[in-house]
This record gives sequence, structure tokens and C-alpha cells, in this order.
Amino acid sequence: MKDETLKKLVFAALFAALACVATMVIKIPTPTGGYIHAGDAVVLLSAFILGPWWGAAAAGLGSCLADLLSGYALYAPGTFAVKFLVALVAGLLLGGRFIKNQFAKSLVAGIVGEVVMVLGYLVYEAFVLGYGAAALGGVPMNLIQGAFGVVAGSALYIALLKTKYFSFRF
Repeated sequence: MKDETLKKLVFAALFAALACVATMVIKIPTPTGGYIHAGDAVVLLSAFILGPWWGAAAAGLGSCLADLLSGYALYAPGTFAVKFLVALVAGLLLGGRFIKNQFAKSLVAGIVGEVVMVLGYLVYEAFVLGYGAAALGGVPMNLIQGAFGVVAGSALYIALLKTKYFSFRF
């Protein structure tokens, strides 16, 4: 195995574990039975640091594992798909050349990624879980969680870029 591939694998495992822990440790219950958590910041950060594909794998696995360990197994397949897509979209957008400023670029990539999260859970709850129009009740809390994830994930990314360890993107 090449040194670069091994490094990506190790960091992907680290970000999956961080996503799981950030999702499980800080929980703010919502009226809809779910919770707001810090996991989305790590989901976006994994995409920003690891790139779209490795970041998406880490984000999907870590977030799915958090659902399984927290008693939300019904959401685990949807969470895997949604968080995978969030990180994939955010990672692809961050790699684009449409904005020069890294912080602005990470904010835009994060916002678009979190819109995917809100819409992904809406579709999963409405059609897969069969909640129908009642799934709209989760949108406001998902928007709050997404907003926190964008701000925290972008701020962490810029802070890590200033260190010698993360002055690059895989």
C-alpha cells in the first residue's frame, strides 16, 4: 500500500470516529424526537481535509455508526447516504476555483452541502419512513444543525490550514 493511501485511510478512520463522537456526545434534544449535534461540523471538515471521496466515506460511516450506537437504527441507512452526499458535494465544491478566499469557499461549499442534508432527511423521512408531510416538521431543526455545522466546520478548517499538519488537502 502506498504511503499516501495509507495516510488517507488512517485519517478517514480518524474522521469517522470524530464524526461518531461529535454526534453522540453533544446532543440537544428537539421536539420532533431527534437531536441537534456537532457531528455536521466534522462531516464538513472531513470533506474539506480529506477531499470529496475519502471525506464522504468517513462522514457516512461515522454518522451512521452514531445512529446505530445511539438507538436510532431506523435512521442509519438514511444517515449514511445523506452524510455521504453532504461531504461529497461539499468536498467537490471546495475543490473548485470559483472563489479564491478559502473561508468564503468553505462557507459556500458547507451551505450547499447542508442544504443537501436538509433535503435528504426530508426525502428519507417523508418517503422511506412514510412520514409524509409530517416530515416537514424536522426541517427547522435540521436547518439550525446545518448552520452550526457550516460555521464550525469552516472555522475549524481555516484554523487547521494555518498549522503545518494540515497546510495541504489530500
